Amino acid sequence: NAVIGRYKLSVQSTSSGSSSPASLGTFVLLFNPWSSGDDVFMPNKAECEEYVLEEFGIIFAGNKNRISSFGWNFGQFQDDILNICLSMLDRSLSYRQDPITDVSHRNDPKYLGRVLSAMVNANDDQGVVLGNWSGKYEGGKDPSSWTGSSEILQKWKKSGFRPVRYGQCWVFAAVLTTVLRCLGIPTRTITNFSSAHDADGNLRVDEFYDASGNHLDRSADSIWNFHVWNESWFSRSDLGPSYSGWQILDATPQEESEGIYQCGPASRTAIKDGEVELDYDCPFVFAEVNADCMYWNYDTATGKKTLIFSQSTTIGQSISTKAVGRDDRVDVTNDYKYEEGSKKERDVFKKARKKLGLEDKFDPTAPTPREIDQKPDISGKFKVAGPLEVGKDLNLILVLENLQSDPKTVHVNMTAWSTVYTRRPVRGIWKDSISVTLSPKEEKQFPIKIPYTEYQQQLTTDNTIQLTALCHVEGGIQVLVQRNITLDNPTINIQILGEAKVNREVDVEVIFTNPIATEVTNCMLQVEGNDLIRGILEIDIPPLKAGEESSTKFKLIPFETGPKHLVVNFSCDKFANIKTFKMVNV
Repeated sequence: NAVIGRYKLSVQSTSSGSSSPASLGTFVLLFNPWSSGDDVFMPNKAECEEYVLEEFGIIFAGNKNRISSFGWNFGQFQDDILNICLSMLDRSLSYRQDPITDVSHRNDPKYLGRVLSAMVNANDDQGVVLGNWSGKYEGGKDPSSWTGSSEILQKWKKSGFRPVRYGQCWVFAAVLTTVLRCLGIPTRTITNFSSAHDADGNLRVDEFYDASGNHLDRSADSIWNFHVWNESWFSRSDLGPSYSGWQILDATPQEESEGIYQCGPASRTAIKDGEVELDYDCPFVFAEVNADCMYWNYDTATGKKTLIFSQSTTIGQSISTKAVGRDDRVDVTNDYKYEEGSKKERDVFKKARKKLGLEDKFDPTAPTPREIDQKPDISGKFKVAGPLEVGKDLNLILVLENLQSDPKTVHVNMTAWSTVYTRRPVRGIWKDSISVTLSPKEEKQFPIKIPYTEYQQQLTTDNTIQLTALCHVEGGIQVLVQRNITLDNPTINIQILGEAKVNREVDVEVIFTNPIATEVTNCMLQVEGNDLIRGILEIDIPPLKAGEESSTKFKLIPFETGPKHLVVNFSCDKFANIKTFKMVNV
C-alpha cells in the first residue's frame, strides 16, 4: 500500500557508535502490474508488455466508413520523462490545495488517473497541453503535426511548465498514455467513431438544420467523426470486483466534472450495463458510445423546430485499439455495448435514462412519440463515385427512392462544407438545388461533382467535408441525407537501406511524389523514433513541381536492440501532415 514516488534510502548502523543514518541514495517506487498484490495487476504477460513497456503505438482516426491510422511514439522511458511525470503530480490542483492528503492517495490508481486526466489538459491547472479546435494555430503547432509525447512533455518542462500549444483529442490521449505507462499503470488509447458529445446530460444529441440544409449552431451537443480517450487497467475497490479491469479516462477538456475538466475513471463494465450512477462520469461516457440522435429543421424566421428524423444506432461505431504485439486494429465495440438495435441494448439505454431520472422527467425539447414514429415517403443516400483523395475531384451520387405506391415531388437543397473532425462547419464549399418527381417505387440518381479547385482553399487540415441534402417532400415529412467524408492524403514511402545495428550508421530514404498539377512549396520532413534518433530530425525539402518525386536520405545510429519504429511526418503548403511509420529491427 505504499504510495508511488521518490524515496530516500538510508542505512543506520550502530556498530560504529554513530546513530546518524547514512544516505544510500534515492529510488522511485512505481505501480507493478506483474505483482498479484498490486491494484494494477494484469495477469496476461503479453498485455503487460504492450500496455506498460511498449513505447510505440498506433492511433486510429478518420471516420466510420474510412478508418485510417498513424504511428505515435509514447516514449515513456525516454530522457527525463519519469521526472516530468512526477512533477505533474506535484503541480496538480489536488496537491496544491492539500499536499498531505494528495500524497497519501498516490497508492490508488483510480485517484491518480483522475488527477492526471485533469493535468494533461491546461484548462484549470496550467497543465501540459492547450486544446485548440479553431483551425488556426498561430503561436503553436498544428495538433496533427505532433508525432510523439516525449517532445510535448519535455517542451512543457523546458518552458517553465507553461502549456504546450496545441492539442486535440488524440494528443491528450497519447500524452496520458505515456504518463500512466511511465508510472506502471497498463494503459491504451481507444478511438470511438461517430462519438457523441452530450453537453446537457440527457443521453440525446440534437442537431439543427435550416431549410437549405445548412447546419445551425443551436445546440452544444455534437457528433464527432472520431474521439480518442484512454483505458487503464486497475481494480475498483470502491465499486466491487465486478467493475475492475479496464477503466475509461479522458483528458480532452469537453465538460467539467466536479468543477474542473477531468473525466473518469469510468468502469467499462458499468458503461456496457448502463450503471450510469457509478463513479466517475459514467453518464457522459455512456452517451459518447450510445446516445440517441435527433435531427431537426429549424425555421429561423418563426423559431419553430420540426423533427426530421431520429436514430438510435448511429453513435459509437467501430470502437478501436491497437492489437497486442501487432500493428493491427482490434474492434472492442462489443465491450462497450450490446449489439446495436437489439432488445438488450435498448433495455440498457432505458435503464440508463431511468437511473438518471430522465424517463419520468418532462423535457419540453424532446420530440413527441408521434414525431418519432412518423415514417418518410422517400429514402436517400450519397454514394461515392470516385477516389476520395486530396487533389482529386470529388464525385458522388445522390440516390433518392420513392417508398410509396403514388408519385412524390421532392425539392432538394444540397450543401457541402469543410469541417474539422468534430464536424464543426468551417467554410462553405458548394451548394445546389434540384426538384424531381419520383414515380411509385422509383429510384433516381443525381451525379455530383466538386472540382479540387473549388474545395482546395476551403479544406481544413483534417481533410473532412460534410455533404447534406435536405429533401422537402410535397405533402410529406422532410428527409435529411448526410455523408461525412474524409479525404486521403498522398502516401510517403520509407526504405531502410541496409541492416540496422547498434551504434552503426544506416541510411534511410523517404520518397514522396507530388500528385497534383501545381507546384508544392514549404516542404518539411519531420522524423522521430525511440532508440533510433535522439530528439526530432527536421529536414527542409525544395519545392516540387507537378508530378515530381523527391527522395530524401538521412542516417540513423540506433542505440538499443530490438524492434523499433520510425515515425515520419511530411507537410507542405498543399498537404498537411502526411504520416507513416516503419518498423526497424535493430
